[in-house]
Amino acid sequence: MHFEDKTLTCKECSDPFTWSAGEQQFYKEKDLINIPARCPRCRGQRKAKLGLPERTITEVVCAECNQKTTVPFIPRNGNPVYCSACFEGLKRQKDTTEQASTAQG
Repeated sequence: MHFEDKTLTCKECSDPFTWSAGEQQFYKEKDLINIPARCPRCRGQRKAKLGLPERTITEVVCAECNQKTTVPFIPRNGNPVYCSACFEGLKRQKDTTEQASTAQG
């Protein structure tokens, strides 16, 4: 399934925000059915009121497909960062390679 970025409206501040293709794929993979109702800023403020720790969200460009996406960490050390789809593809490719190596050895 192919996902595209969508613009949503925050129910708290009424500002538009982007629900990225990577986030949509994450929701699909985790079987989450409710789309985000609040922008990242309002979600952070709401979590702070509830006493929940705020996660760092960083907008990056995927090293594989060059699409903009967000990740829940600050990239460091110049390592490549991938969108969810590319990360899963690379992970599957690595698993397949390791299985082939194990079968031969």
